[in-house]
Amino acid sequence: MTTSAQTTTRVALVTGGSGGIGSEVALALAADGMSVVVHYSGSAERAEKVVAAIQEAGGVAVAVPGDVADETAMTALFDAAQEHFGGVDVVVNTAGIMLLAPLAEMELDAFDRMHRVNVRGTFVVSQLAARRLRPGGALVNFSTSVTRLQPPSYGAYAASKGAVEAMTLILARELRGRDVTVNAVAPGPTATPLFLEGKSAQAVDRLAAASPLERLGTPEDIARAVAFLAGPGGRWINGQVLFANGGVA
Repeated sequence: MTTSAQTTTRVALVTGGSGGIGSEVALALAADGMSVVVHYSGSAERAEKVVAAIQEAGGVAVAVPGDVADETAMTALFDAAQEHFGGVDVVVNTAGIMLLAPLAEMELDAFDRMHRVNVRGTFVVSQLAARRLRPGGALVNFSTSVTRLQPPSYGAYAASKGAVEAMTLILARELRGRDVTVNAVAPGPTATPLFLEGKSAQAVDRLAAASPLERLGTPEDIARAVAFLAGPGGRWINGQVLFANGGVA
């Protein structure tokens, strides 16, 4: 774990903060003046690079590891935010995995692994956010535009994100009176390593052409949507799923 000096500005916690979208979210929130807890579960080196980039731009950040589906590890993550920065104002759940196969062929072990991260992980972090976000706070979970596009082989993945949408919309109503917003962002095809893995150049071109804007989304596109929901301009948006997909669905 590495950290920089403490600050009294708003504090954001980003799960999966070393990933393709998560790292851009962390950078965007830091650019908006927030101190950022960059969570990671894999590469410490990638997380440290995100922290270094934030610090080089004059921001404040700390990298903290942990399994999103483990309530003890995630409690420690929130405790780290409290210890370093005094609390948490924004939580963004970008951590997730995508395993694809036709429903009839999906291995149950793969199904269980994906749901452990995408559903249980989001639930554990959302539960802690519900308990510990300060007034004026925001929780942003991650769904997917696949729930509208419904392509073959995405059934198990879409099911995991459908669960995320359900818990997000209900939690927004359960937090009545707390001055905390709860929303989800549903990216469309986005040029990240997770999305591009295993796809041919022709398949990528077809997906890019499907959007009226005739391109894939970028991690920066998605980060800007998250920053809007987490910032002052998004305070009247609550209990919604924001489809950030360039009009593809």
